[in-house]
Amino acid sequence: MVIYRTFRSFLRQVVNRWLRLRSEGTDVLDLPGPMILAPVHRSHLDSVLIATVSNRRIRALGKESLFTVPVLGYLCAALGAIPVRRGEAASDAMKAAKGLLEQGESMIVFPEGTRQSGDDVGELFDGAGWLAARTGARVVPIGIAGTREALPSGAKMLKRSQVVIVVGNPMDPPSAANGRRVSRDEIAAYTVRLGTELQAVQTRAVELRRSNVP
Repeated sequence: MVIYRTFRSFLRQVVNRWLRLRSEGTDVLDLPGPMILAPVHRSHLDSVLIATVSNRRIRALGKESLFTVPVLGYLCAALGAIPVRRGEAASDAMKAAKGLLEQGESMIVFPEGTRQSGDDVGELFDGAGWLAARTGARVVPIGIAGTREALPSGAKMLKRSQVVIVVGNPMDPPSAANGRRVSRDEIAAYTVRLGTELQAVQTRAVELRRSNVP
């Protein structure tokens, strides 16, 4: 935690110097209990910025290759990232994520999967809904505008840019009647609702950014 807080403090200084970060609703991120943070995904910068606006420790899934890079690999481990091996069953990563949520952690799960482009939310995977159903964690939709401009795909340097983060209201996990296990269809329906909520906060983030960018 000492390393995490030190690195987070450093990131906050970088963000304040290089990015005109504006945020809305971030007090939700500090609520206690297990939470699945479900942001849009436009840049590798997304998860980093979410960590800077939350006072809780944020966990995340990361490509295994990141853990083999000197220094970066150590930082990834220190910051609580979970390595995911490309090409292998995602069930291992989901089991690890489930275990962390059962311990009351807050973690990022990108419902769109890989990075997308544009302001429209892409097709969502059911991972966030599945984890919520199995752990009782709430799901928090998060809209982010401007990170693709600040750190485009393939870029090595951070560019000055207006970035806006809008955090939506937590969604209660999917539930089933009579105490039975939540079905795949119910998780799928929950994912559709998440998509609607995610698009709402993303549209809000885009509008706020446009109102502040010359």
